[in-house]
Amino acid sequence: MERDIDKSLPKQGYLDFDEYIRQGEPGKKEKAENWQTAIGLQAVDGLQVSDYLIQTARRHIEGEITSAEVRQLIKEYYSVKAEREPDDEERQEADDVSNNIQEILAANTIDFTCRGYISLHRNIFHGVFKHAGKLRTYDITKKEWVLEGDTVNYLNWEDLRRALDYDIEQERQFSYKGISQDEIVTHIAHFVSGLWQIHPFGEGNTRTTAVFTIQYLRFLGFKVENDLFAKHSWYFRNALVRANYKSAVKGIDYSPVYLERFFRNLLLGEKWDLRNRYLHIHPTTEWSVQPNMADPTSTGQAPDKHPTSTRQAPDKFHTENLNIIKLVQVIGEQQVSVKEMMSIMGLKDRENFLNLYLTPAISAGFVRLLYPESPRHPRQKYFLTVKGLALYNQICKG
Repeated sequence: MERDIDKSLPKQGYLDFDEYIRQGEPGKKEKAENWQTAIGLQAVDGLQVSDYLIQTARRHIEGEITSAEVRQLIKEYYSVKAEREPDDEERQEADDVSNNIQEILAANTIDFTCRGYISLHRNIFHGVFKHAGKLRTYDITKKEWVLEGDTVNYLNWEDLRRALDYDIEQERQFSYKGISQDEIVTHIAHFVSGLWQIHPFGEGNTRTTAVFTIQYLRFLGFKVENDLFAKHSWYFRNALVRANYKSAVKGIDYSPVYLERFFRNLLLGEKWDLRNRYLHIHPTTEWSVQPNMADPTSTGQAPDKHPTSTRQAPDKFHTENLNIIKLVQVIGEQQVSVKEMMSIMGLKDRENFLNLYLTPAISAGFVRLLYPESPRHPRQKYFLTVKGLALYNQICKG
């Protein structure tokens, strides 16, 4: 084995920010989560950030400096460094890209178009790659450990833009109405897998796909806990590899199940053991069965010793808030205004309706605004997110 592929995260990094995440102080918690993810994603290319970046990120989390000042400090750190070390170039890339990613995640927006995807690559690797935001003009192959040195068949360079346009537009038009939670997770995994297989850039494809996925899931209404991308970014990449690899000679078919399990952990709160050894095309007997650590009947390596791990994973598509449930029933598959919702529910007090029903539903990711950038838009209406539709489907079937 070339390296311990289940310990591919930097030894320093995401653990340094756990204290902020546990404390939950507004502002600091979000910054810490964004830094944690940004740093963790560097592992997909075997990169580690510098100790200096960790220290500087903590100052940013504390509110002492801005992201722009982080960027300037990183630049000065490497320009005045007395002795250059062999891995300084790679560490500087990891430092710069981590700062760029945490800025993007903090913005919490998405341009869900081919142009937006290309621009995202440009923003992630601005100042790092000369080809940032440029589609490759050559075909590529990559030797993969999980494939015993074989490669995924990436899209030929002549069709890159057309493929990006097609996949993103198909997803834009896809309706999540009436489908189950399992179908939602499977569909999202399929979309992300196909997008990654295009591999439109010379470098940085997985990091771009991961950030785009986080943005899109947030858009769909999911409160994505980024620690899975932070702590299992190498698994995420290898799962994408297995989902897009097929060899008739070796008797191996496409295996999207590993990627689906990543998303089942992320979106459904399940406990699949996300270690890379399960993804190898010829795993040893010890690693041939990937266990769900929340299932006491699951078999596999390293069973969970914590009592809580045998409990049913929480349903992240559900809520115990009866007001949200009632509002979801009222909205259904329509686009409705505040006035229309209040009329259907027989409510008169607008402030109470906003405080008790609409605002909590939006905050929990069940409802979206038709014009999110203009909350007071005269034609403002509200509709269910994918998460909201999943809850609505549960209610209808219940």
